[in-house]
Amino acid sequence: MKTSKILLVSAACAASCFSIACGGGSKSSTDQTTITTTGSNVLSIQVNPGSVQGLTYANGAFASATVCVPGTSTCQTIGGLLVDTGSYGLRILSSAITKVSLPQQKNSSGDPVYECVQFIDSYTWGPVETADVQLSGETASSLPIQVLSDSSPMAPSGSACSPNSGLPSADTPQSLGAQGILGVGEFPQDCGGACAPGGSATPPDAYYSCPSSGCTASFENLASQVQNPVTLFPKDNNGVIVELPAVSSVAETVNGSLVFGIGTETNNELGSATVYTADPNTGNFTTTFQSTTYSDEAFIDSGSNGYFFPDPANPSIPVCSATSGAGGFYCPPSTSNLSAAVKGITAGSGTVNFSVGNAETLFNDNPNDAAFADLGGTASVDFDWGLPFFYGRNVYTSIAGATAPGGTTPYWAY
Repeated sequence: MKTSKILLVSAACAASCFSIACGGGSKSSTDQTTITTTGSNVLSIQVNPGSVQGLTYANGAFASATVCVPGTSTCQTIGGLLVDTGSYGLRILSSAITKVSLPQQKNSSGDPVYECVQFIDSYTWGPVETADVQLSGETASSLPIQVLSDSSPMAPSGSACSPNSGLPSADTPQSLGAQGILGVGEFPQDCGGACAPGGSATPPDAYYSCPSSGCTASFENLASQVQNPVTLFPKDNNGVIVELPAVSSVAETVNGSLVFGIGTETNNELGSATVYTADPNTGNFTTTFQSTTYSDEAFIDSGSNGYFFPDPANPSIPVCSATSGAGGFYCPPSTSNLSAAVKGITAGSGTVNFSVGNAETLFNDNPNDAAFADLGGTASVDFDWGLPFFYGRNVYTSIAGATAPGGTTPYWAY
C-alpha cells in the first residue's frame, strides 16, 4: 500500500551511510540533469520503498544521518530519514535511537522542553534533545532535534498534538512511514520569531515546558528551537540542492544526491538555473493552473510524494476511490498531460509541464516500484510541487537570511 502522506509544516510553524569524501566533486550524466557524486558536502539519497516492514512508500527520498552525544564519539548512524525541503529540522523516531542517549533540552526554569509539530494530515510530538549531527562530511554541532514519541508527558488537551485533536500521531514507523524527517527547507528554525519571547502575547501551539505537573505552551529562544541542520554547518550553510535523475514513468529505486551549499564549492554552483524568489514569511511563490492563480500559495516540497493541487477544470480529473488504496490521489482514465505557470514573488517566471496518471493503476501494476513520475493528488487550496517535480531537475533551496548567489534569499531555483 502506498502512503499518501503530505509532509507540510503548519502555518503556525512556517515563519547512504556516513562517509567523508575529498576533492572538488565529479558529476555523472543522466537524461536531463547531472548528479554530483563526490565531495564532502554530498549526501547520498535514494528513492526506495522505505525502511518500514510491510509498508511501501511511494516517492520518498531517504538519507542517513549520524547522531552523536555532543562533544563525544558516541554515535549512531540512522537511515530511512525522509529528505524534506518543505520543513525545517531533524526529527527522529525514539524507537530508531537505540545506541546513544542524547541530553534532554531544558528551559531557563530547568523544565524539559517538548515540541508539537502539526502537518497537513498528522502531528509529531516529543522532546527536544541535543546532538552533534553528521551529514556526509558536514557536522552540525549541538543541534536541537525533535525525538518523536507518544510516551508521557502528553500534550495538553486543546493542543494539535493531544490525543483528542482529531489528527493522528505520526510518532511510529508505521504512521510516519520513515525513521524520521530531515527538514532542509527555506528557514533556519522550524518556528522562528513567532515562538520566541516577545513574538506574540500567547505562546503558539509549538513548544512546551513539561515539568512533572504537566505541559504548558511556552516560548523558546531562536537558538534553542529545532534547527535546520544546514544552518549550523561551518560552511556550505546557505542552502541545498536535491539532484535526482529523470524517471520516464516508474522505477523501483532512484539514486541521487543532496548537495549542501549554493555557490560555496565547485560542485554546487548556481550556474544557469532560474531563480524564483519566495515570500520571506511563508516561503511560497505563485502558480497559475487552469486559469486559477494560487498567489503566494505554491511551493516546492520534496517531502510530498506527488503533485498536490486543486482541480478547477470542468470536467475535473477523477479522484481515486477511498477504498482503492489510492484515496486522495487522482485516477484519470488515461494520463493527463498538464501545464502550469510559475512565478516568483519578485523575480523568476516559467512554465512547468507535468503529467498525472491513474494512481490506482500505477500502484497495482507496479507493486515493487517506489518512484512514480506521474503521481498527483488533491489539495484544498495550495499548489504543492512534490517529489515528481524533482525528477530530472537539480532543485536549489536557499535559506532565508543567508547570503547566496542568485539574489535575496529565500528562493528556489532550477
